[in-house]
Amino acid sequence: MNTKSPMSERIRETVGVLDRSPQLLRVWLHGLPEPLVTDNEGPDTFSARDVVAHLVQAEEDDWMPRVRMLMQHGEERAFVPFDRFDFRQRYEGAAMSEMLDRFDDLRGMNLIALRAMGLRDEDMERKGVHPDFGVVTLNQLLSTWVVHDLSHLGQIARVMAKHMAEDVGPWRAYLPILDR
Repeated sequence: MNTKSPMSERIRETVGVLDRSPQLLRVWLHGLPEPLVTDNEGPDTFSARDVVAHLVQAEEDDWMPRVRMLMQHGEERAFVPFDRFDFRQRYEGAAMSEMLDRFDDLRGMNLIALRAMGLRDEDMERKGVHPDFGVVTLNQLLSTWVVHDLSHLGQIARVMAKHMAEDVGPWRAYLPILDR
């Protein structure tokens, strides 16, 4: 008889959200005119294109490397620091379609690897060390991965809405996204 608990519900929930992000971004952003995907909210802010490049970088350097480190080393080794702005040099000049393809491929591979780990409910409280926050749990890391995606999807919506802010006229009073 197998006494191990089934795959964690948190993993199913995490994968369920994260699996949709690449398709959502592709449907939403592929083929849009440049100003819609390159406008931002000012210095040190992200355009829709920047968000996709940042998400690609995080798939390469952040989420799964940290999950693996936490599972292999626990609190013995801190996560490698993540430069949230490295995407600017790394993907300078890359086409949106290329970045969307790369994100889709990387996310798919990362979710296959995450599922293959066979994580259980009891694994969710395993601990690792974040270079800024100190001790964190696997549950916190996975939840942050999901909220990170959702946060950036909201950011894309806000930046694209602001691209048309001057054109909405008096309806601006009903569109709070334009003033965030």
